[in-house]
Formats: sequence, structure tokens, C-alpha cells
Amino acid sequence: MNGSADPRHKHALLLSALLGGVVLTSCETGMENRVSAPPSAPAILSQKTASTANLVDEAQRQPQFEPQVSRTQLIKKAALTLVVNSLDKSIQEVLAIAKQHQGDLLGLEDQKSPNNSARHTVSIQIRVPQNQLDTTLDKLTTLGSVQSRTITAEDVADQLVDNQARLRNLQKTESTLLGIMQRSGSVGDVLKVAQELSNVRQSIEQINAQLKSLQNQIAYSTITLKLEAAVSTTTSQRSLNSEVQETWNNSTYSLREFSFGLLRLGIWLIVYSPYLLLFGATIYGYTRLRKPNSRSINQVSEPPNTD
Repeated sequence: MNGSADPRHKHALLLSALLGGVVLTSCETGMENRVSAPPSAPAILSQKTASTANLVDEAQRQPQFEPQVSRTQLIKKAALTLVVNSLDKSIQEVLAIAKQHQGDLLGLEDQKSPNNSARHTVSIQIRVPQNQLDTTLDKLTTLGSVQSRTITAEDVADQLVDNQARLRNLQKTESTLLGIMQRSGSVGDVLKVAQELSNVRQSIEQINAQLKSLQNQIAYSTITLKLEAAVSTTTSQRSLNSEVQETWNNSTYSLREFSFGLLRLGIWLIVYSPYLLLFGATIYGYTRLRKPNSRSINQVSEPPNTD
């Protein structure tokens, strides 16, 4: 009886051990699931993560402008003054020349004197590719008589290099700030980094605009053209009224000057009258003294009358 009880007792112990292992295994699995499950994140941190992702995407979409700078980068400008026979015809020819050389019209100013007392002039400003500047100027000089022609050049290579270096440094700062925003931190720290990132991006946009403007000025040259009419618009025929008025003014001016001249002469004579009287008296006395001597000489020289 003891022999038969022992096997049953062993089977019972084995079954109890198996059930205990299953229970322990299920408990450990539940505990592991509870430990590995993340806690519910606050809404603020979720918004921070979303905004950081948006900033990263925006930084990746932003164009990076890094121009290739050579040894010299010149901005060329030209000024030309011409005297032409017909302003209207010359304006049309200027526009045709600009279009022929891939240029654009930037401005046109018609300067006409209201009283027709000066030459009619027209100022035109055009922009052409820099490699077409000399050819365009040569064509424009054929439209009339050249009064002046100037060409100026400014080297902006140093400005381009400086702006490009500043742009690279700002882009590195932007990447660093984006990396800081991706880390965990308080809401205040995230807002401060976001504000600094906004300032850096504003500086990047300004430098990009400056670089694009310089590159545009290098690629295109500006020509300021001044056209002058060959003949003045002043009318050659004057009205009778203006002729009479001018004659009257000249005659009255001449009479006034003549009267003032006589008055000045009288004043001079009055001032020097003592000397004039003395001089006159001397001449008169000398003349009186010579008259008796002349009479006596005439009497001596006459022969006696024999009659």
C-alpha cells in the first residue's frame, strides 16, 4: 500500500510544481508588460515634439545660398550723354537696342522746360548683361553726337566672401539650435531656443537677400542714357510787345546813364575849378604880355613913309 501511494504522491507533487511555474510565468509577464508600457505624455510635450519636427522639416526645405566667389566680382555702371536730332525716334531706337542685347528698361524721364527756354532732354535707364555692356554702348553712340561717356566698376568680391562666411556660421548655429530643441527640456527652455532660432533664420534670410542682390548687380550692368535735342525749343520770332518794351528799357537806361555822366562831369569841374581858374588866368596874363611886344616889333620893322 505504501508502494502504490508513493507513485501517486510523486505525480501530485509534479503537477503542483507545473502549475506553480505557469502561475509565476504569467505574473512575471504581466509585470514586464506593466514596466515596459510608457506613461501617458502630457499635451504640452506632445505639442513640443510636433513643433520641433516642423522646425526640422522647415530647415531642410529652406534653400541654402552659397555663391561661388572668384578673385574679382565687378559691378559695372555706365553713363552716356548724346545730342540727337529727334528725341522720339531716338527713344524707339534705344529700346530696340536694349531688346536686341537682352536688356530691360528700368526707367524713362521726359524733362521739358515749361517756358521752352532750354533744350528738351530725356533720361533713360536700361539694364543689360555685363558681357553685352560694351557692345550696347557702341550701338548707342551711333544715335547722335557723344557729349560724355563714363564707365565705373566696383569690386565686391570681399563683400561676397564676408557674407558667405557669415551665412555658413549662421547655418551651423541653426543646426545646433535644432539639435537642442529635439532634446527633452522644460517648456520655457524650448520657447527660448525657438526665439533664438527665429532670430538666426531672419539673419540668414537677410544675408541671402544681400547675396542675391550682389549677384544680380554683377550679372547685369546699368546704363544711364541722357538724350538732348539738337535745337533749342526757344522760338526765334519775338512779339512786337517784347521788342517795344526792350527798346524802351534800353533808351531809358541810356538817358539815365548820360544824365549821370553829365552830373559827374559837373561835380569834377566844380571841385577842380580853382586850379582851372588859376590855369586860365596864367594863360590870359601870358597872352596879354605878348601882345605889346608884338606891336612894337611890328612898328620897328615897318619902313618910314617917304610921302
